[in-house]
Formats: sequence, structure tokens, C-alpha cells
Amino acid sequence: MAWIALLVAGIFEVAWAYYLKASQGLSLLVPSLLFLLTLTVSMGLLGFSVRSIPLGVAYPIWTGVGAVGSVVVGALFFHEPLGALKVLFLVLIVSGIVGLKAIN
Repeated sequence: MAWIALLVAGIFEVAWAYYLKASQGLSLLVPSLLFLLTLTVSMGLLGFSVRSIPLGVAYPIWTGVGAVGSVVVGALFFHEPLGALKVLFLVLIVSGIVGLKAIN
């Protein structure tokens, strides 16, 4: 259950990053409130996960899921560039996530 919570926490990390950008620097009320909500859920689920997953594994996986997801969301919704080098480095992040999961 902790691993599922960690994955969902990473997805909520992507959501709060999206709403942070959409809030235009926390200047728009609804996206700012959604940012706070998704941030709270993400942190709560991360906190639940580290009860049984070592912090040195859970935190990098959480940030990795958030980083990769944020790049994808940025490309899809905010038309940020997604070049070959960026994709290569995303693959390296995903490889690290898989590696950390595999050794735990």
C-alpha cells in the first residue's frame, strides 16, 4: 500500500506543479487553492509512504515522478520545448527510479 501511496503522491506533485504555474505566481485564486490542496495531499501521501519505505528511497522516487511528470505536463499544456537531450535525461531519471525500486 505504501508504494501505491508513493506513486499517487508523485502524481499529486505533478498536479501541484501544474497549478503553481497556472496560478501565475499565486495571483489567481482558484489555481492557487488547487495548488495548496494538491500540495497537501502529495505531502500527506509522502509522509504515509515513509512510514514503511526508507526515506532515501521514497523521496528520490517522489521527486523523480514529479520531475518527469512536470516536464511532460509542461510540454503538453504549456508548450514548453521537449528536445532529444531533455528526453534522454528523463529516461535517466526513470532508470534511477526503477533502480531504486528494484533494490528495495
